[in-house]
Amino acid sequence: MIDRNELLASIQKALKRSRVVALLGPRQAGKTTLARTFVPPDSPNYFDLENPESLARLDQPSLALEPLKGLVVIDEIQRRPDLFPILRVLADREPLPARFLILGSASPAMMKHSSESLAGRLETIAVAGFSLSEVGVASLTRHWLRGGFPRSFLAESEEDSIAWRRNFIQTIVERDLPALGVEAPAPLLLRFWTMLAHYHGQIWNAADPARSLGLGETTVRRYLDFLTGLYMVRQLPSWHANLKKRQVKSPKIFFRDTGLLHQLLGLRTEQDLLTHPRSGASWEGYAVEEILRAQAPEEAYFWATHNDAEIDLILVREGRHYGVECKRVDAPRLRPSLRIALKDLALEHIWVVYPGEKRYALADHITAVPLVEFLRADPLSDPA
Repeated sequence: MIDRNELLASIQKALKRSRVVALLGPRQAGKTTLARTFVPPDSPNYFDLENPESLARLDQPSLALEPLKGLVVIDEIQRRPDLFPILRVLADREPLPARFLILGSASPAMMKHSSESLAGRLETIAVAGFSLSEVGVASLTRHWLRGGFPRSFLAESEEDSIAWRRNFIQTIVERDLPALGVEAPAPLLLRFWTMLAHYHGQIWNAADPARSLGLGETTVRRYLDFLTGLYMVRQLPSWHANLKKRQVKSPKIFFRDTGLLHQLLGLRTEQDLLTHPRSGASWEGYAVEEILRAQAPEEAYFWATHNDAEIDLILVREGRHYGVECKRVDAPRLRPSLRIALKDLALEHIWVVYPGEKRYALADHITAVPLVEFLRADPLSDPA
């Protein structure tokens, strides 16, 4: 088993200070396993909304939940949005007899009732698959290839991992997307998701996939938003500075899990991955996700102009702006666009993150640093 003690500690702290805590993230990321360390599944305080028995117990939700004491877990909360107003009433009781740990595989934007009904009462914790810090640096290549979903990463063989990811993708297009109101055939949604794999690490343009699928651009954008809401895809927004330059306004697209990316690209082995034309883009997206999880900035963007000046990440913390460029190269070199970004965006520092082992200066306020070192440290507080 993989140690997730840091995440468990975060949940414990949240439960002490908040009346309702939500674990939000993709399905099969380990939320249920985490919740069961606090409340066993056979407890009357545990409700799994994919279990008919739990649904039957919640047929009269107020009568079922009001008598409970201690910690109450409700899994797959997005399937019963009508519970949110009831949770608000129960969370406002004084003295408070019960706190609630709710689990969901849809983002807050897709669970509007939570923000409306539980405002000021709800604390959210993001739960993704295993991070590199959790699985260990020695497993980096395996983690990059298979992704962080527990059943994919821990599978006994590559064949088993591939089979799990294939079935997982099928579940999303046949079950989860239709449950959220996407009225489209599963083969069409799978084609769109596969097309999206080729946009990984690139600026989004709805026109090409819309034309290829014979759909309107609005429909294609809606499909993208649904996959984003299910934590399958990240739309990294663009940063706009007050410059006399034409700046890119569309978001960049990243798969949150490289295992799913490689599945849709047909990459089965490490050799397939290392020799594929999208290998560099895959690693850069992998680094972006790991950095965002490890550094937890208040805001994150990318920046690009139409004259080819760009930087992969702009991280914002306490009003200061830092730049990160991710490159799968042996030895990063100083590029003109880095100097441009440093000056035009008034960045405190730029790190060029790469898969090597040595840290070295490229210029004043620009440093090459290994990915592993960048994840372990807190460079935003001490960029020297």
